[in-house]
Amino acid sequence: MVELDTDKLRRRLAGADVVDVAALSGGASSLTFRGTRRGNPVVIKVAPPGVDPVAHRDVLRQARIIKELGVTRVPVPAVVWEDRGDPPDVPPLFVMSHIDGECVEPLFDGCEPGPDVAERYRSACRAMAALHGLSPNDLGLGGEPVVDPVAEVRRWCDTLQTVDAALVPGWQDVRDDLLGCAPMPMGPSVVHGDFRLGNLLAVGPRITAVIDWEIWSVGDPRIDAGWFLINSDPDTYQRVDPAASPAPPIAELAEIYRHELGGEIAELAWFTALACFKSAATWSLIVKHNRRRPSPRTELEAMVPVLPRLLARARSLVS
Repeated sequence: MVELDTDKLRRRLAGADVVDVAALSGGASSLTFRGTRRGNPVVIKVAPPGVDPVAHRDVLRQARIIKELGVTRVPVPAVVWEDRGDPPDVPPLFVMSHIDGECVEPLFDGCEPGPDVAERYRSACRAMAALHGLSPNDLGLGGEPVVDPVAEVRRWCDTLQTVDAALVPGWQDVRDDLLGCAPMPMGPSVVHGDFRLGNLLAVGPRITAVIDWEIWSVGDPRIDAGWFLINSDPDTYQRVDPAASPAPPIAELAEIYRHELGGEIAELAWFTALACFKSAATWSLIVKHNRRRPSPRTELEAMVPVLPRLLARARSLVS
């Protein structure tokens, strides 16, 4: 892995009046820093050096969708500066406004939920519906490839083929079940790809920004909805006692989403199954990489028993 030269980064950012640059934790696909620009706090996203800035590492693609959404009701930061750099040695970057708010995943992080968390889940549903109610063509995204439900299944199959089969026993059977009853796609929307409370900033019950746009696409909006619902359900990862869960029932959240979009949302169960399949794929990849560390993190290895449960739940939802 090539290390980012932070002195060079500070010199590049000085040309945009960004000072007091310091690293922030988090961000697996890109590097994140904080700074100050003309007296205002900012956040900087930098592609990893030494590799081509493509797919989830394409930070300027992230900047593009944030800019397009900046004139809509979807809360996002403001992009204030971009630099294409000279990849792979000088990675692209962009600077965006800092938005106040906390970012927590109450059903996974083990944090003590505040009194506003239940309403925050409901507000998240409304923000998701606001995103999905936008026309990609109106946003200038008509040239983007459209990801349909079948393509989404196959995407995660590509990931599952790279991991230890013992981690995800029988995943091929789940794939076949999903493909055997794949629904007709809805009209395309902007799909965040990882829409959950942990990728939102909030103050009290209010969502102040949707963040982390690394894997956005244009496709079936129910891909986001299914993912949000499994991450709002304490039964998914079983890290929180359901009786102590701060999240409203997922049936209530689904109904809020339907109401905000203004129409019936068919076959959400299939997309919830897809989300379980996707979660098994993503976590098996995380476990694979964790096992390659000199000192693997125990909390990541603890996810191993969850993976077969995710696959079994997916099968039960489509059987």
